[in-house]
Parts: sequence; C-alpha cells; structure tokens
Amino acid sequence: MLLYQIGITLIPGIGDINGKKLIAYCGGAEAVFKEKKAVLLKIPGIGTSTVNAIISQKVLQRAEEEIGFIQKYKITPLFFSDKNYPQRLKHCVDGPMLLYYKGNADLNTSRIVGVVGTRSATEYGKETGNKILEELAALDVLVVSGLAYGIDTIAHKSALAYNLKTVGVLAHGLDRIYPVANKSLAEKMVSNGGLITEFINKSNPDRENFPKRNRIIAGMIDALIVIESALRGGALITANIANSYDRDVFAFPGKISDKYSEGCNFLIKTNKAALIQSGKDISYIMQWEADTNKSPKQQKLFVELNSDEKMIVEILRKSETCSIDYIVLQSKLSTSKIAALLLNLEFKGVVKNLPGKMYKCV
Repeated sequence: MLLYQIGITLIPGIGDINGKKLIAYCGGAEAVFKEKKAVLLKIPGIGTSTVNAIISQKVLQRAEEEIGFIQKYKITPLFFSDKNYPQRLKHCVDGPMLLYYKGNADLNTSRIVGVVGTRSATEYGKETGNKILEELAALDVLVVSGLAYGIDTIAHKSALAYNLKTVGVLAHGLDRIYPVANKSLAEKMVSNGGLITEFINKSNPDRENFPKRNRIIAGMIDALIVIESALRGGALITANIANSYDRDVFAFPGKISDKYSEGCNFLIKTNKAALIQSGKDISYIMQWEADTNKSPKQQKLFVELNSDEKMIVEILRKSETCSIDYIVLQSKLSTSKIAALLLNLEFKGVVKNLPGKMYKCV
C-alpha cells in the first residue's frame, strides 16, 4: 500500500488536490495504478500526460527506493487517511497527501501553536520569542516552526528550554538539515518533538519549496504567532495562509520605524492578526486559560444516552481525540446530525469540545 501512496505523490504535475481526487474516484492508492487508461482519462482535471505517467508506473521504482530510505532511518510515513496524520491539516483542501515524520510528538495534541518571523531577528525579536514560549509553557502546547534562521530557531530552542515538544517543518527531504547550522538543534528536536516534511529524500531546499512548507505550518496549528517580520517574506505568507484556513493569527507590535516590525504592524492594522503583548493574551483569546484553571467536570453516573449518542461515545473512546469529519465518516450520519448530537453530549458532560474542532470523551 505504501508503495502506491508514495507513487501517487511522485506523478509529475499531479498536485495534492488532483491526487486526492484520483484516489477518491478509483477507491484507493493502489487502485489508481491498476485502473484502465480509458477510465482514468474520464476523471475531471486529469490530463493525458498524467494518465500516461500512471500507466507507465515508472514512479513506483522511485517509490521503492524511498521505502528503503524510510525503513533504514526509521521514518514514519503519514498518509492523509491515516489516524496519526495531522487532523487539522487533513481538513485543508491543499494539505499534503503524504508526510514523512521522525519524532515522538503527538501531531494531534489539543493545543498547537506555530511561531514564525524574520530570519534577521533583532534583540527585541529574540527576547519576545523566548518570553512568549516561557509564558506558554504552562499550557503544554506543541510548538511548530520552520527550523530557519532567526525567529524559527529561537522558537525551537526556547521550546526545548521550557520542556515543550517542538516540530520543525522542512522544505526538503529528511536526508539533510537546512540550514546546516541547525543540525544539532534538529537532533535534539527529534528526541523532544520531531521533524516533518512532504518531500522525499534527495529533495533540495529549493526556493519554491518554502511556501509549500509554510502551508503545512499553517495547517497543523490552532494559532499562529508572528514575532517579527518585514512587509514581505515567509512569515506574512504563512499568516495569510493561516487566515485562509480560519486559524487564529497573533502578532506582536513594534515601532513604526523598525523594518522588522512593519509586517506585524501591517497584519494588526489590516485586521489579519490580533495584537498581543504576552502569552496570557493568547491563552485568553483561545480560551486555553479557562481550560487550565477549571477543575475537570465529573461525568455523571448513569447518563441516559440514545443509540446514536452511544455510537458516538464508542467512536470517541477508541481514540484519544477525534475530528467531527472522522466521526461523520465512522458513523455514516450527516454532519448536521453529528454536530447536534455532540452538542447534546457536551451538555450532558460526556464529551468535551477541543480547539481545532476536535472532540474527546470526558
């Protein structure tokens, strides 16, 4: 199965949207490569060159090579239909079909923040980045960034310093670390967080890969924090993507005369980011502060549940957390029906609504 999952991602010009469409039409990754040419040509958006690449099956040879690399270095492949695939990212239409992950963090934990900013961090940016991670430490958030110079490096180092798991999203394969200066930092992160990418090994950190990397950061998280940024750059790209994914975006203001505060000030000015001054602002807006201060609600004994409610509870008990889409898929009920049932279960104190439209049993 993995052979065909990797193979689909290697089809020239396929893209994640059309790749998922192929899988949906054919009924699975393996079925794509076993489907007849005439049938493939009838799939909307799938052209002749793409179909010919599928029929030739040459990409499967490269996929076999990648499997060898994965096995040798104990890398975990995460296909978009897998339970451990980042569920927040799964609901993004252009989310990667396949990710390669090395680490020990729960990519579906209840609180995930992204931290981004300029590669040319000032002392203000460094101090602010360290301070915000110190303040968020009590919330046990997972910290996601891009392992680049500057703010990204500060975010990862500060997370480790305050015993928070941190994940670096790479713009290349897991056979290398870019920048090389962060190699020792990356090794520490694998032991307390991880590294993740959509790129196979031997993929170079080409310029066009970084915006792709940024969409993964934006899709994996509940909230994005912009520390410092010029008016142009990867941080603002990530912020715009996060807004398109309906993620909460926060930015620290700076002097209007400072080049690396212009981007943050612009985001705040145009209502693309909420102004924050501390970690408390984030926990308040995200309602994480209330979660940490409230005593856990005791579940009532002998709560009466109807058959549909019992089915949802059983689905939730099999997993630590579930998205509403996963529950819909497993229950075969409509989204509106599931939403109403979940709300009722919340009132009964049986189910808890988590950030990122995730749910778990109390």
